[in-house]
Amino acid sequence: MLELNRQPQAVTHRQLTTSLAHSEAEILEAQRLRYKVFGEEMGATLASAKEGIDRDIYDKYCEHLLVRESEESKVIGTYRILSPDQAKKIGGYYSQTEFDLTRLMHLSDRMVEVGRSCVHRDHRDGATITQLWGGLAQYMQQHNHEYLIGCASISMADGGHVAASIYRKLHRLYSAPTEYTVFPRYPLPLHALNQLLDAPIPPLLKGYLRLGAYICGAPAWDPEFNTADLLILLPMSRMSSRYAKHFLK
Repeated sequence: MLELNRQPQAVTHRQLTTSLAHSEAEILEAQRLRYKVFGEEMGATLASAKEGIDRDIYDKYCEHLLVRESEESKVIGTYRILSPDQAKKIGGYYSQTEFDLTRLMHLSDRMVEVGRSCVHRDHRDGATITQLWGGLAQYMQQHNHEYLIGCASISMADGGHVAASIYRKLHRLYSAPTEYTVFPRYPLPLHALNQLLDAPIPPLLKGYLRLGAYICGAPAWDPEFNTADLLILLPMSRMSSRYAKHFLK
């Protein structure tokens, strides 16, 4: 298992550390945080809700990246990481439940999937996100993986109008080349939605795009989480020099 740099980073009177989970107990901490964010805050329908955690069949095949606040040693941010080898073991990527990834599968030997990204509501700031992305970049570099994929979610609380408007705003600027296009299994009905709202871009999606990510196609509807999901692809070679210098040390 990869050992990430555990050196603390002092940020606005806080000490943050980043590492991969090394035990079932640590994975459980991540799953409890995911439940608080996805189940309690977002109202997602989770099969494991009675246990007070968010867990699915992919978890045991993934690495779990944790950000802790050192003062209380509690997990305040997490990502899960599915490597190419582990994706083969489980039979594919989580994203394949939402999208046809046929045009990306020739990249799969070098393609890592990230997901279940969340941060505790009291710690949603640039420092925590920087810790998470720094850990991801370090993981990609140490394992020599070239491509990162994942679903960037947009709330459907308003019925999908915000998601449709955000997609219309972004896809012309950030669309992937045709050979990297994916196809949603349950497409958002864009034609039936208002696409002209001046909607703010979710911070996670905005961050991916700043790093150099592509949007690989139209949004899919995820009924479990009631979100519209965009499949993003980040070739590490496209990471802007500003961020590469910061994360790839």
